Amino acid sequence: MEKGSGVVLATERYGSAESWKYVAKDGVMERRRDGGEGESRANSIVGVFKSVFLPQGYPESVSNDYLQYQFWDTVQAFSSSLSGTLATQASLKGVGVGNQEATVAAATVTWLLRDGTGMLGRILFAWQKGTKLDSEAKKWRLFADVLNDIAMFMEILAPYFPAFFILIVCTAGIFKSIVGVAGGATRAALTVHQARRDNMADISAKDGSQETLVNLAGLLISLILIPLVTDNPVLTLSLFFLFTILHLFANYKAVRSVVMETFNEARLTIVLQQYLRDSRVLSPQEANQREPVFIEFSKSVPIKLGVRLQEVLQSKDELDLALKHNGMPYLLGVKHGCVCICLGPEAAVHDEIRAMCQAVWLSSKLTTQTSRDLSTQQKQSHWELVHESHKLMDTIFSPFLKGVEAAGWDVKRTLLDWDEWRVEWKTKSN
Repeated sequence: MEKGSGVVLATERYGSAESWKYVAKDGVMERRRDGGEGESRANSIVGVFKSVFLPQGYPESVSNDYLQYQFWDTVQAFSSSLSGTLATQASLKGVGVGNQEATVAAATVTWLLRDGTGMLGRILFAWQKGTKLDSEAKKWRLFADVLNDIAMFMEILAPYFPAFFILIVCTAGIFKSIVGVAGGATRAALTVHQARRDNMADISAKDGSQETLVNLAGLLISLILIPLVTDNPVLTLSLFFLFTILHLFANYKAVRSVVMETFNEARLTIVLQQYLRDSRVLSPQEANQREPVFIEFSKSVPIKLGVRLQEVLQSKDELDLALKHNGMPYLLGVKHGCVCICLGPEAAVHDEIRAMCQAVWLSSKLTTQTSRDLSTQQKQSHWELVHESHKLMDTIFSPFLKGVEAAGWDVKRTLLDWDEWRVEWKTKSN
């Protein structure tokens, strides 16, 4: 301590951003900023900016990928705002703004039809795909943004096809309603991932502030763009494609930057297959980099989790086959080209992970089979694979689970897409 500097009585810090010390000098306690004199946090421009737009306690209160994701999310929001301005102008032109022959009633009917079909689309999409939005948040986040660009492109083209204008804008309205559900739900799923101190509400609120600031900047740019693109379709489409390319690139980088530590089907498949090849456990960072971020609408051998018993077996003999070599609270079977799992009510998270590992192994084995023959002989070979998968898991699952925990994976919860059926069985063959 320097001579005359006083005696340090206490120190305090604000996360990793600032540190202060209380010094006793000449009988008076003074508060000094550690590392030199400077402005207090409240008067610091950077400090004020952080407190307004970043969650409290940043960066300790959020995941490590927060800043990179938010940067690309800001870029995509800005480009989407500009694209939306072009689409809105085209929609207003299509419903008759600026046209003396257009009527208010016709424009109102068009707008109501668009909103009405959008509401129906929102309900149907949430019904069909709601459970997928947690387990495959990255894929549906990117899908939503691609669909949003398609919808805006349709709105820009709609005025040039007056005979089909209502059909086009209603279809675009359905697409945008799907975007609203998928985008909002996946944003919530990503917020859960980013929150490290149960501060989801704070992160969500600050994300809204960031988006509002970006939209305000987009609004100011739009005021310059609108006079330039009015009655200039070539420039309108050129700018739209430019903003769309930037939008899609930023979205791809955003979802690629997310590093989730919980298992969904894709991440567990990647980690398990690597472990089976060379006994190496991938870290969350490595597995997330390999995870596909585009929607796969069909798989050669899909996996169904938490199904009804009849989707796994249909006879007493098949129940005996399902229970052979199986001391776990779940049943596996292969039906109609799918790997299906019945889950018992007492199954824990680790049981779910093990069941999924078996299903992934079975799916990869069945994918290599070129024949889809459903004869008795083929069914028997499927059961043999199921029995082999039980024996394999008895050998490798315990060290695999320890390895993924040591690598930083969260195995206390999963993002596997389990349905709600739970089955209790009372017959077992030794």
